[in-house]
Amino acid sequence: MKVPQIDLWAHHEPLMEEFRQAMDRVVRSNQFILGQEEKDFEKACAEYLEVKHAIGVGNGTDALAISLRALGIGPGDEVITTPFTFIATCEVIVALGAKPVFVDIKPDTCNMDSAKIEPAITAKTKVILPVHLYGQAAEMDPILEIARKHGLKTLEDAAQAFGSTYKSRKVGGLGDVTIFSFFPTKNLGALGDGGLITTNDDDLYEKCRLIRVHGAPKKYYHTLVGQNSRLDTLQAAFLRIKLNRIDEYNQKRTDNAQAYSGVLKDFVGVPVTHSDCNHIFHQYTIRTNKRDELKQFLNQNAIGIGIHYPYPLHLQPVFKDLELEKGSFPEAEKAANEVMSLPVFPELTTEQRAYVIDKVKEFFS
Repeated sequence: MKVPQIDLWAHHEPLMEEFRQAMDRVVRSNQFILGQEEKDFEKACAEYLEVKHAIGVGNGTDALAISLRALGIGPGDEVITTPFTFIATCEVIVALGAKPVFVDIKPDTCNMDSAKIEPAITAKTKVILPVHLYGQAAEMDPILEIARKHGLKTLEDAAQAFGSTYKSRKVGGLGDVTIFSFFPTKNLGALGDGGLITTNDDDLYEKCRLIRVHGAPKKYYHTLVGQNSRLDTLQAAFLRIKLNRIDEYNQKRTDNAQAYSGVLKDFVGVPVTHSDCNHIFHQYTIRTNKRDELKQFLNQNAIGIGIHYPYPLHLQPVFKDLELEKGSFPEAEKAANEVMSLPVFPELTTEQRAYVIDKVKEFFS
């Protein structure tokens, strides 16, 4: 049996007729950039995420960059974030001339350890940037309390967490501004690139909206230096179709995760769901000190796995100027050597899931 890491055709095949109808509507409308379908999708996202504003942009990385620019981040500023995440979270900080300041992660959730944030704050700190890793929210109440205490802003990287909740509140409106990614493999994924910014702050909304269209409130009239990052109308139309099913998709991922954990907890470290959160399992990430050997064994048995992430950011060559040595963030470094993600996509069959479980058990037997 073959089990891919994710099967996008199985995900999209039932939607093809609706996709064709959506494409026909967009093509006939002649509105390919910021068309009505895109506006409708923004409104639908705002309603689903229970926020005041939603702004579609070109991708998740642009969403981060635009949000940081709207928060006024520039040369000399510091942004506190996690070293255990995809590089986009950090590279946008550096690209703006600011400095990422890392704090280590909690070993159970792999999210930022809120207890380690306050010692990292300096006079240059402007923003705290937690990542809701693997589909589970970081500890937002203590993070927000620290931000209020020190007069800082919060930018949430929810690229992997569309539909997740923290204390029964949807991720998207907890802090000052939140970003999402619609990369095709995400729980809510486009048929290409896409991203979203959400906020309840009217001023931040206006700034982000302007930045994404060259800083122009009207055509050929520019009030600030912006950039070009709009969510394509066609992608918005596709995403609107899938948004109607996002809770169903997330529940199927959760069902797969629970089935895995019920058996695999006796063999590997399984994901921990914090009592304040639901977990939508963008990734089902186990931990074992035999990760590389298990990876090889599963690959030999035609099971697709992922490693998210094999190198913590402070040890990436591109960030050598930060002068952070191995051992600086031991929990992130340990996780990088142990984590491995098993297939958890909504269309995973019970037979495929059982096969994965059997092969993991076989490896440890």
